[in-house]
Amino acid sequence: MTARLVDVALPLPLFRAFTYAVPDGLRHAVMPGSRVVVPFRNRTAMGIVLGESTGESLGDAEAKPVINAPDERPAFQPDLLAVGRWMADYYVSPVGMVLRAALPAAMGRARRADPAVKTHRVLRVVQSIDTLMQRDALFKRAPQQRALYELLESLGGQSPVAHLIERLGCTEGVVQALAKRGVAAVVNEPVDRDPFLSRAAPPPASVTPSAAQRDAIAALIAGAAGETFLLHGITGSGKTLVYIELLRHVLNDRGRSAIVLVPEIALTPQTVDRFRAVFGDQVAVLHSGLGEGERYDAWRALQRGDKRIAIGARSAVFAPLANLGAIIVDEEHESTYKQGEAPRYHAREVAIVRAREAGAVVVLGSATPSLESWTNAHSGKYRLLSLPDRVGGGALPKVNIVDLRNETGPNAPAAVQALRRILSAPLEAALHERLARGEQSLLLLNRRGFANFVTCPDGHVVACPNCAISLTYHRAPERLICHYCQHAEPLESKCRECGAENMKQRGIGTQQVERLLNERFPSARVSRMDVDTTSGKWAHTEILDRVGRGEVDILLGTQMIAKGLDFPNVTLVGVIDADIGINLPDFRASERTFQLLSQVAGRAGRGPKGGEVFIQTRTPAHHAVVCAVGHDYLRFVGEELPARESPPYPPTLRLANVVISGVHEVAVAECAQQAADWLGQRLDAFGDAVSLVGPAPCPIERIKGRWRWHVVLKATRAGALTQLMRAFLTRFDLPAAHEMRVTFDRDPVALL
Repeated sequence: MTARLVDVALPLPLFRAFTYAVPDGLRHAVMPGSRVVVPFRNRTAMGIVLGESTGESLGDAEAKPVINAPDERPAFQPDLLAVGRWMADYYVSPVGMVLRAALPAAMGRARRADPAVKTHRVLRVVQSIDTLMQRDALFKRAPQQRALYELLESLGGQSPVAHLIERLGCTEGVVQALAKRGVAAVVNEPVDRDPFLSRAAPPPASVTPSAAQRDAIAALIAGAAGETFLLHGITGSGKTLVYIELLRHVLNDRGRSAIVLVPEIALTPQTVDRFRAVFGDQVAVLHSGLGEGERYDAWRALQRGDKRIAIGARSAVFAPLANLGAIIVDEEHESTYKQGEAPRYHAREVAIVRAREAGAVVVLGSATPSLESWTNAHSGKYRLLSLPDRVGGGALPKVNIVDLRNETGPNAPAAVQALRRILSAPLEAALHERLARGEQSLLLLNRRGFANFVTCPDGHVVACPNCAISLTYHRAPERLICHYCQHAEPLESKCRECGAENMKQRGIGTQQVERLLNERFPSARVSRMDVDTTSGKWAHTEILDRVGRGEVDILLGTQMIAKGLDFPNVTLVGVIDADIGINLPDFRASERTFQLLSQVAGRAGRGPKGGEVFIQTRTPAHHAVVCAVGHDYLRFVGEELPARESPPYPPTLRLANVVISGVHEVAVAECAQQAADWLGQRLDAFGDAVSLVGPAPCPIERIKGRWRWHVVLKATRAGALTQLMRAFLTRFDLPAAHEMRVTFDRDPVALL
């Protein structure tokens, strides 16, 4: 019999598959999408079967055999395998690396394919005792054993040992004695680790959809297979209700499954609560904040069909669901949907392709859609649905602008000037009012730490030794930290450059604002929510639960508090410094600022008490600020889109960032010039479809000890860019010295 050959993708930086022979004993276990353990060089590796192979790549060599196929069913269903192939092509990344990124971490290891399976001891009936006389004789002197046996029968013939002991109040000895009689047996059974099972699901809310919501729900239910919808709804307009009603139809009426993507782990608890209130234990959670075993168990439950809704951050787009009916991408504009490491995919774009392959509908929801999605909706590529009003007739909060340039006069004491740079008089008064009324407030400062940088009187700034960026001063514990490479060092009393004393902290961070709030409002319960306070596994959940229970008066945080959160007693939102992102060297700076201000403003007034917003800024006339004040997305789009036409930037065209990095500054600059020359020599083959900008140093020219230069490619045709970059990544020779690397980021969300 001729050996059956298959192509296997391995997680290697190589643009090819490898051919292996399938032993007779594994023929039925090896199919497209299956995980297989194969020999590779002097080791074993875990790969994914792409399909049957002709064996042409072998030449005269003999195919090595597959060692093992560890799964009962393929890890990748046909639709998800097709998505992986598309990602490899579009993002110009080896397909083995793409497929590896789509699996839980432990499932990519050949030596221990899966994480240790958690088990619990189960007592199971193995012999039926049919007559009363038999029971009387068997348990004549063992009434507790009889009670245990009959309880076990009433529970369907098996139950966890711990549960039985708790119910009967008996001892472990009674369990063992019953097992020795041969009528029951203790076995170890796998148990899914679901961290949300211990979290009580709230009762489902009784809400009647508005007319606009009913229209949106009807359109989504009637949507064609693979159709993409952009649901543009102002903050508080009830997008979640639309999602839930769509999923109710998908699961209950059509018997299909669904994926819900959220941009931040911080949003997961509230989102899970809302969906579990309706769909119960059909919901599984997938995100990086879970333990390896918890992610694995959730993945397996989805693959088996035990759970039919996957909720999580960007990687949940790869949930192993069969018969997928809908994918929801909430807050679709968020940059966190973009993966920062290879493969540098955007979960929104992957969701659209996966829905097309599975015959599902996609809903992209946002109060402030990305300009790319808005343009696609108006060109007819997506279908636009609108929710123009807040549910229940609620009004959007009043937004007040505080011009920080006018907060103090030039003769004001230094302490007053320092205070008003952080907390203006109007915002401080508004906080006092909310505290007096027992209402809650949110304060946004999108910069963690105590101070942005430390400098000496001569202007020398303490910088990271590994990155071209200043160190941020943190007060608790006191140290200087780089937010790019995590380098940390103690604060010194003298300048290392000139020896000057009297080092000063400049700028503000969340730690400094927290200290000020505790001083100005000593009776207030202040909680801070940023990367430093949410590093623990359940830290996000614990903080937000305390806010929900009314145990926090003022919640201070970075952008993670700006979206998705819904607390009816929050009646005040304050933006400490709206200017932080406006002047960044990035073409999306204004768009991001408008989105952040609009989203955080939408956290106020979501209950019957109404709300108010204060935005502190030194650029009150900037269009991002002005449009956020008026909750005017259409005006912002009207002013921002023309700025993307000349010079052209997305959505006018497509963008790619090619970054050359290494440990020697001059060598990196030379290599970047060589890369630009190589690309430039091949542009004529594509006519006007691709143009090149650069090379130039990256805005942050050194990170983690590596110097960085980049070349930016602009393209009007996606295929031309794919063809050019595949040629470059497979044919351009990087110098062997200085640890040179090249990375390719298609559709970057930032050029930093």
